[in-house]
Formats: sequence, C-alpha cells, structure tokens
Amino acid sequence: MKVSHYFEFEDQVTGGIAASVDHQRKMFDRVGIEYTTEPTLDADVLHLNVMGPRSVWHARRARKAGVPVVAHTHVTAEDFGDSFRFTNALARPLKPYLRRAYGLADRLICPSEYNRDLIEGYADVPTTVVSNGVDREKLAGFESLETEYRERYDLDPPTVFLVGHVIKRKGLETFVETAHRTPDVDFVWFGPIDRSLKGRETTRLIDEAPANCTFTGFVDDIRGAYAAGDVFCFPTHEENEGIALLEAMAAGKPVVVRDIETFSWLADGEDCLKVGDERSGEEAAERDDDDRARGDNVTGFVDAIDELRDADRRAELGANAAERSEAFSLDAIADRYRSLYADLV
Repeated sequence: MKVSHYFEFEDQVTGGIAASVDHQRKMFDRVGIEYTTEPTLDADVLHLNVMGPRSVWHARRARKAGVPVVAHTHVTAEDFGDSFRFTNALARPLKPYLRRAYGLADRLICPSEYNRDLIEGYADVPTTVVSNGVDREKLAGFESLETEYRERYDLDPPTVFLVGHVIKRKGLETFVETAHRTPDVDFVWFGPIDRSLKGRETTRLIDEAPANCTFTGFVDDIRGAYAAGDVFCFPTHEENEGIALLEAMAAGKPVVVRDIETFSWLADGEDCLKVGDERSGEEAAERDDDDRARGDNVTGFVDAIDELRDADRRAELGANAAERSEAFSLDAIADRYRSLYADLV
C-alpha cells in the first residue's frame, strides 16, 4: 500500500498542525506504510492535511480517478478566530468553504471526539477519530535541561507555564491576568510571538504583562520548556485536541485546563484541575467585577495554582497525567492508520 501524504502550505504552517503531520509520518514508519509527500494519483490513497485550494483540486482529480481521499479536519471555523490578524474576519466565510472541501473526502480523520462532533455539521462524510498523539522520543532527556532553562529565564519553582504560539484564543488574557493576581509565582509562555501577525489586543496583553510573566519567543529546544515548567496552565477557549497538553502530561506535569468540551475525557481532580467559566449561587456573587466583565473565571485559575503550590499534590496529579497520556503515544495509535487505509482500499 502506498499513500500520497500531502501537506499544503508545509513551508508556512507551524504549530500543532505541523506537529501532527510529523507524528503521522513517524507512525507510518513504525507500521511500514509506504508514503510520498507529493500529491500524486500514483498511490492507493490520497491523504490531505490542510484543505487549501491546491488540496481541493487534487481531491477532485482523485475522485475522478477512483483514488480514495482522506482529509484531516485540523481546521475548523470555531478554532480559527482569535488566532492571528484578520482570522476573525475570515472565520465566517471559512465554514462554507470547509463544508465544500471536506465534502470531497471519502473519509475524514478527526483528532478528537469534540472535533468529530463539530465536523458532523460540516459534511456528510464518514469520520474516524485518531488522536494527533504525543511523540515521547521528542521529549527524551528533557529533565537534563532544567537548570539551563530556569537560569536563562530567571524562573523559580513552582513555575506556571504554557507551550505554543502566543495567540488570544489559547487564553492569553486569562494567563496574563492570573499572573497579575499571583505576583509571587513565575509564569512563562514558551513559543513564537510573531508580532507582525498579531492584533493590537494581543500585543497589548504581551506588553502590559506583569514582571513575573515572561514570553520567551521561539525556543531552540522545546524540551527546555517541559524541564523548567512545573504546572502546565492551559486556559484555551477552543481546541481541537492540544498536542502541547499531551506533551506536558507525558512529561509528568500537573495540568490546569479550562473546563471545555474538548477536555471532557480528562477527570477533574485526578488527571488535571479544571476551571469552569461559569459559577452559580454564592460563588457567582463572590466573583469580582473584573471576572464578570471578562466573562471569565480568573479567580478559579488562581485557586488552582494555589492548590498546586503543594509539591505532593503536583506530584500526584503529574503521575496521573503521565499514566493517562500513555494511550496517546505514537506506538499506541499507529496501527489505526493502517486499518483505516486498508478499509478504504
């Protein structure tokens, strides 16, 4: 079996989508799936990762030639907004475009059950959930970088951290405000800033962050982030899965997440700490004016960070997270691709 595994915009797209494509190809190597990165019809299956205009054209050619088309649903209108400059304006017309594009596939691969639920509103095409997975080999030896990265960014434990592109959708405002309210704790966001691609609100939040909140920009070895960080705080508002979250869990870090549907598979208090946006009764009355105006629960994130000041509690949640992440290793999910392709062929 040979797969044409095409990643349109491969030289431009970074972050989670690029990591997912890299993981897929490593899984192909593990289970002996032959593939080419060129969009060719000289293959048993055409697998498209980003449905840009060239991918749509190749999908139409494949359908005419009788070659099964698989499309990954990395991109949705729901997670496109609040990312980079102009993405909010593009999110609305993106949905009808994606409906047509995803409708060209014979099978859609969704990285999570939440993503599959969204995609059912896009196209009447069979779906299969396959996690993006976590590459444990990429994290190997991360512990050895702890001293170097703590000294580089002047971080003291317990350090609250996040990994990924600095974008508003991932909870930038909540992250910064939580740092404001926890001045004796170091907060650090490891990942590209790309100011030229950001809107005014995003750059303002970065520039006005408190002294205990550091934005590193691109780091040469992402293992350093997981070495220097103690608590992974992920207040994202929308996520298809979250590879950085899986990496933090695999590294044995306790995680704090916003209580959104994407993370319904995580058990609050066991695998992680969850912070809901809405509270009722006396709790709602106790929320301060800033929280109510924001429609957010920064106080909940502050409380979660306070709970994880305790080293034993961090160790407990981190160990549970590491165990939970084992099901997402590349070895654990690689064979799903072979089964999916065989079913189509």
